Amino acid sequence: MIDLDDRVGLVDVFVHRPGAKRVVASKEGYGFVLPEDEAIAFRRAGKQVLNAGDKGAAVCLPLSGDHLAVVGDNGKILVFPADELPEMARGKGVKLQGYREGGLRDLLVFKAEEGASWTTSDGRSRVWPEWREWLGRRAAAGKMAPKGFPASKRFRPR
Repeated sequence: MIDLDDRVGLVDVFVHRPGAKRVVASKEGYGFVLPEDEAIAFRRAGKQVLNAGDKGAAVCLPLSGDHLAVVGDNGKILVFPADELPEMARGKGVKLQGYREGGLRDLLVFKAEEGASWTTSDGRSRVWPEWREWLGRRAAAGKMAPKGFPASKRFRPR
């Protein structure tokens, strides 16, 4: 049994896969690619890999594609190539998307040739064929989400 502090919230729990990589990001909108081998802790207290600041961690997803789509609390989406993110063992990372207020709400990793999609709250998958219209450089502001995007401003329900 793991005893966590009241101020601690879990973002993801996963089985280690040697050689695999994950995208980790904070709610402040900073992130990086983390090799899973660097996340292994040899102490009972664990290991901190993301310096998330006051808002905390937002996502920890497998890097299973070549593009990332990020959505902010403001409802704007930005798509950019995954190779624009640095690979780091720990730290704060780089800015994923620019926000005047609010922060990162969710992140999606996908392969360009397969296209992007999101899952609605009732479990249906909605294909997003026009995702290239949101393509830009990392740290840009992005564009408002397309019609039909979930009101929760997430690519998958929580």
